[in-house]
Amino acid sequence: MLRRLRIENLVLIRAAELELAPGLNAITGETGAGKTILAQAIGLLLGAKGDASFLGPAGEEAYVEAELDLPTALADDDALAALAELRPEDEDGLVLARRVFGDGRTRAYAWGRAAAREDVAAAGERLIAMSGQFEQRRLARPAYQLDVLDRFAGDDQVRRRADVRTAWRELQQARRRHEELSANAAHAEARLAELHALAEDTRGLEPDTEDALRDERERLRHLTELAEGAAAAASALAPDDGDGAAGLVALAERAVAPLERLAPELQRAGDELRDAELRLRETASELHSFLASLEAEPGRLEHVESELDRIAEAKRRFRCAHYPELLARAAAARTELDALEDGHDPVAAAAEALAAAEQKLAVLVAELSEARRAAAAPFADAVAAELHDIGMGEGEFRVELRERDAGPAGMDEVAFLIRPNAGLPFAPVAETASGGELSRVALAIAAVAGGETMVFDEIDAGIGGETANAVGRALRRLAERAQVVTITHLPQIASLADRHFRVEKLPGDPTHARIDLLREDERRAEFERMLGGQAFLATVR
Repeated sequence: MLRRLRIENLVLIRAAELELAPGLNAITGETGAGKTILAQAIGLLLGAKGDASFLGPAGEEAYVEAELDLPTALADDDALAALAELRPEDEDGLVLARRVFGDGRTRAYAWGRAAAREDVAAAGERLIAMSGQFEQRRLARPAYQLDVLDRFAGDDQVRRRADVRTAWRELQQARRRHEELSANAAHAEARLAELHALAEDTRGLEPDTEDALRDERERLRHLTELAEGAAAAASALAPDDGDGAAGLVALAERAVAPLERLAPELQRAGDELRDAELRLRETASELHSFLASLEAEPGRLEHVESELDRIAEAKRRFRCAHYPELLARAAAARTELDALEDGHDPVAAAAEALAAAEQKLAVLVAELSEARRAAAAPFADAVAAELHDIGMGEGEFRVELRERDAGPAGMDEVAFLIRPNAGLPFAPVAETASGGELSRVALAIAAVAGGETMVFDEIDAGIGGETANAVGRALRRLAERAQVVTITHLPQIASLADRHFRVEKLPGDPTHARIDLLREDERRAEFERMLGGQAFLATVR
């Protein structure tokens, strides 16, 4: 659903923000008031080319933004993966935008982040169906027609489509795996050699080995410096000859001890001196122990350097950027080697997995195709009835299904054919109808299948009377299953709307257009205007 449409400085519209209803939304206004600017705004979101003439007088750029619901199927669509990467965490909607600059250049955005215009247009086209050139382009695509037929077939068919798409991905993965393992014997031998080398070159390495070796190397490189410093500190505390810090503290304690009985307040000082002497002698002992530990075995530094070089060489050889990655690769190699020793043949296993994936896809594709063939005739009959009701001749409509190679959408290709006038041959919908007729064909199809947001700009072209009433009823039926936005001159259609907007041109310097959401009393006044106003109604007998 299109939740909100925001427009800034687009032709006559300085600023407008439309909060759209889930059902039928009507947009009315005098001819030339600026209603088609709304169609231009949506067209930009669907990939229409920008033009400097789009800019209004209120700034150096025009801006259009739409906030839409984001279906799970769209978020998971591989074709829109680049766009999905821009999605903020926990964002449940889709925000698309286009900016047009004074030289005609444009920029596209998704969730406020720069995106490819093609990706924004592709996402918009999945959610918004717009009459005119966009609808002609959509109806000409077999993939879109297939989506419509599956939507008509029901929720179970949508689930089947998802299952087939998942099975197709699994098949591609299984096929790549099998091709990699069975490319040629030399490759298999080279891989086996690499597995052995990886296991051997990482033998004895633990998760903390690299860090421990680096710490030890740093210590060994500064052995002399450490020894001199520790020896100086130990000597200052407790030298072999003379009094060090510990001895001087002992002298102070012995001087104070006899006085504690005469001056009890000196007892605290005596206790602190005795404690200080003990801690200083313990520290001196620790320093002497540290000095003893520095007597490293000969060649230890060379051994540590060699082990670090071995790790560095293994990371380079096996293309691992980090030590944990090297250990993970090594663990996987040992697992694969163990399986080989147990008689496991990875090529045979990959072949079995590929066959299983092919069989699974074949079963799911057959179910999908069977459901489509069962739905094709009822769908065609329902669309034909709608076409007849809205004045499209005899409303002859046909669905043709043809087989093709299986893919992520199954093994069917669909074609919607129409014969608007008796005696003419059936022909593809997009090639037969044009303008307002095409909009009515799109309405008939959508009224049967439901689906995304439908935007109609030309649906009332050349119709009136009972046909207008029939089109209004079809829009009302569609609005029960999908969101509808219609730009219309006909009160028969506007009167059925759940939400009614009026575009009004306001004089000034410069002239500009305003879009208002109408209250019920304002709607009545708008219907009166659409019917010709009080002066005209007074002449009607």
